[in-house]
Amino acid sequence: MYVVTLVTQKGGSGKSTLTVGLAVAAMEDANRVAVIEADSQGTVSSWRRRRTNPYPRVDRVADRVEIERAIPRLRAEGVRLAIIDTAATNNNLSSCAISVADFCLIPARPSPADIEAALPTLTTIRRFNRRFAFVLNQTPPRGYRLSEAATALNSLGVLALPFIVQRNDYQDALGAGLGVTEFAPEGKASEEIRALWGWVSKQLNREAVVHG
Repeated sequence: MYVVTLVTQKGGSGKSTLTVGLAVAAMEDANRVAVIEADSQGTVSSWRRRRTNPYPRVDRVADRVEIERAIPRLRAEGVRLAIIDTAATNNNLSSCAISVADFCLIPARPSPADIEAALPTLTTIRRFNRRFAFVLNQTPPRGYRLSEAATALNSLGVLALPFIVQRNDYQDALGAGLGVTEFAPEGKASEEIRALWGWVSKQLNREAVVHG
């Protein structure tokens, strides 16, 4: 089982929306998926209550012990991918979510505040020697801010592709209890999130080959 953690201490970066979108895209790619919600705000749990499809399962955790118990339980149940959604804070629970991850994604909007807020998260990720990538999220379709943000994040580490443009489909899907690939399968947002999942999947599979 692979564990992917979405983490940054900056609020409003879109961690929960990306979590939901990636989870459903991975399911459509024939993976058994579970979401571990380590965010007391409960955005993913609220999404799950609006959802008619029983999958992906969502397990809410409140402390380090619950995360550490959830991982082997999901692995024993045959889950292929666990995605951990974390709170907008650099706390012990987020640190634990990083420590159990095979790969961390750090969402950042193309703004100096988001990039600066990612630095403490990056320090923690490096302390645990975890692989990671930044995801430029909620971006304009083009513009100088996007280019500047991409350059800044590339200087700090790997930048996942594609960039995720700010589109109404992401929020509309969340409100409907759907992944964006279910809500608007032929839309640009679905194309982006499928491509992002494909990129993440390649990173995970590359790790498996290296250690195989």
